[in-house]
Amino acid sequence: MPIIRSSFQFIAGTAFGIYLAQNYNVPNIQKLINTGLLMAKHYEENYRKPKKSNKSDDIDNDDH
Repeated sequence: MPIIRSSFQFIAGTAFGIYLAQNYNVPNIQKLINTGLLMAKHYEENYRKPKKSNKSDDIDNDDH
């Protein structure tokens, strides 16, 4: 009997989701996630600390 109960809940939830999507203006979650990731990437690129220069490379180049 647990299979029937869990499948009924799944079918009822799916039917309710379809009803909401057809009759109401439901936001596109994937688009919101992509926008958030794009904003986070932009923020990271603009505000990241600069990389430290390698001191051993600077010393080797001065010897020549």
